[in-house]
Amino acid sequence: MSAAIDVRADVHREMIGRFVESRSAIVLPAEKHYLFDARLQPVMREYGVSDLVELANQISRDGSSPLAQAVIEAMTTNETSFFRDIHPFDALNETLLPELIRSRQQSKRLAIWSAACSTGQELYSIAMLLDSAVTNLSDWDITLHGTDLSTEVLARARSARYSALEVNRGLRAQYLAKYFTRDGTHYLLAEHLRAWATFDRLNFIEPWPGLPRFDIVLCRNVLIYFELEVRQQIIRRIRDVLAPDGYLILGSAETSVGDVQGFTRLSVGRSTIYRKEAH
Repeated sequence: MSAAIDVRADVHREMIGRFVESRSAIVLPAEKHYLFDARLQPVMREYGVSDLVELANQISRDGSSPLAQAVIEAMTTNETSFFRDIHPFDALNETLLPELIRSRQQSKRLAIWSAACSTGQELYSIAMLLDSAVTNLSDWDITLHGTDLSTEVLARARSARYSALEVNRGLRAQYLAKYFTRDGTHYLLAEHLRAWATFDRLNFIEPWPGLPRFDIVLCRNVLIYFELEVRQQIIRRIRDVLAPDGYLILGSAETSVGDVQGFTRLSVGRSTIYRKEAH
């Protein structure tokens, strides 16, 4: 009997996997289907669903329900930290941001997009770099925009409130002292940096909302979850919202995907950066 139940559960894990892929284009390999159990248990408890079989049946009946959205969000990876994989931030701090600040002196406008921003640490890391690098940005129009598939992580990003564990992951002591205040057992980012940031939900494979023209787009450690054709489509759409001299920063595991068309590949310090090519 237990073997039959296991086989039935495997079938429904595959059904859930196909549903998540159809709604988000995120592909979870069969060998990682064990993740369904751990990630979906909290969802099933919240919605009173007894097991994966019932869960698969419910989202098959109504793919637009709150339960279905909760399943999609639960199966997305939201790993992040301040200054994660430090080399891209070194490239930003030492080369890209100073260059763009010089070239934007007349317009005094700078816009940066963190795609798949999770709980916001990537975007706020850039905010701290900007505030530290330039003594006075009060007369600049700074737009730091974060998007993610998950409404839950976006709410946390907007709060800019982090646990001791989160601020101890990658955040330099001087930044913690300068830009955060204690808020009970958590730490709250300075208000003037929070004011630069906006966060909205975006699903890469659905119609995109109106976006401003960006000078830098960070789309790190997310393309690896998509098939080649979807990756290429996302890259093309990102290119469309980049300034003519804008930059794209991908994750270290994504620099060899071979589908970054319309960009010139540059080595900046120990990072690979992509600069938009003119048509």
